[in-house]
Amino acid sequence: MKLLVIGSGGREHALAWKLARSPRISRVLVAPGNAGTAREDGLVNAPAASIPEWLELARREAAAFTVVGPEAPLADGVVDAFQAAGLKIFGPTQAAARLESSKQFAKSFMQRHGIPTADHGSFSAAAPAHEYVERHGAPIVIKADGLAAGKGVVVAMSAGEAHAAVDGMLVEKSMGAAGQRVVIEQYLDGEEASFIVLADGRHALALATTQDHKRLLDGDRGPNTGGMGAYSPAPVVTPAVHARVMREVIQPALAGMEQDGTPYSGFLYAGLMISRDGKIKVLEFNCRMGDPETQPILMRLKSDLVGLIEHALAGTLDRVEAEWDRRIALGVVLAAHGYPDAPRKGDAIHGLPAPEEDCHVFHAGTALNGRDVVVNGGRVLTVTALGGNLNAAQRRAYEVAERIRFEGMQFRRDIGHRALAASRK
Repeated sequence: MKLLVIGSGGREHALAWKLARSPRISRVLVAPGNAGTAREDGLVNAPAASIPEWLELARREAAAFTVVGPEAPLADGVVDAFQAAGLKIFGPTQAAARLESSKQFAKSFMQRHGIPTADHGSFSAAAPAHEYVERHGAPIVIKADGLAAGKGVVVAMSAGEAHAAVDGMLVEKSMGAAGQRVVIEQYLDGEEASFIVLADGRHALALATTQDHKRLLDGDRGPNTGGMGAYSPAPVVTPAVHARVMREVIQPALAGMEQDGTPYSGFLYAGLMISRDGKIKVLEFNCRMGDPETQPILMRLKSDLVGLIEHALAGTLDRVEAEWDRRIALGVVLAAHGYPDAPRKGDAIHGLPAPEEDCHVFHAGTALNGRDVVVNGGRVLTVTALGGNLNAAQRRAYEVAERIRFEGMQFRRDIGHRALAASRK
């Protein structure tokens, strides 16, 4: 059978790659895809980039079901449109996707349903936002309320930085429509982790845990990005923490969505802050898999992803378990010159390796120019490797990354540093 994956990033390349490995799948259509999905066995790019075009493609190709990768189509109601047309699709409805498309909605939802999160205020005018910053001081976190491709968060370590972020979003409109309202949050100390589940409305199946690296530069310095690398599993999510997240976050979220009349089906991502004593607070909900977390997660998944999603669509996730490779997976993002502020496009990419069992290069911001692969976005590639331990996975990923070349290429050289430091203690 055929499947359809909507999107063009590294997450979508990894999803389509994993789905295509099922013996039951003849072809995975990726719409619109990138240079990597164009060259991957079992995948075919399709020039569709809107809800009507995706609907027509799914009908024409008789796709058994569709998987939505990025957040924007979910916020636009792609799932509602497919369901109205009688087509199977995995993802939350537009109403349920407000958990990601509005930070204010998510914070109110968490407060209403007793899900632990940081104290906050919400503002659409600069003056009261500045007053809130003055009252609470720094460090403090400023977030654009709407979708900002992972770049709408400023962790302000000084009051001046916080005031500048408020003015940037609310006065200078630096984030456009996404920043018409800002959520200002208490700064939380601890270690972050990404906790992603498949949800079927009532039940949740947890995927492997991951830790993302948001800052551009080594040592967690520089501006926030969409993510410069990730590894799985995240040691900070101990079995006790895992059980706590399911009990205090995931199950209340699904029960709350059902209670509010918007049952949640799809990937649900909880960005967590975990304190030293194992307490958790939710930094954010995303309504899709993370990028670059998807790449190491799916490198480790041994189960058939097609079957897991079929259970989610049928509401029977409580009857299935996922099997995982015991090895560590680590992904390093290779980013374009000028990323994250002004990524340059068009640079030719050289040295791309063939896929191997323990290493795969997933494409994100790439395109084909004739037979050449060129840069077409900010985060260009994610080199993802498996290893018997974190050191081995890190060594393998960087060994491959060092052989890839394009003008202005930038990447962090310390992905996994927190877990490595903890292991030395």
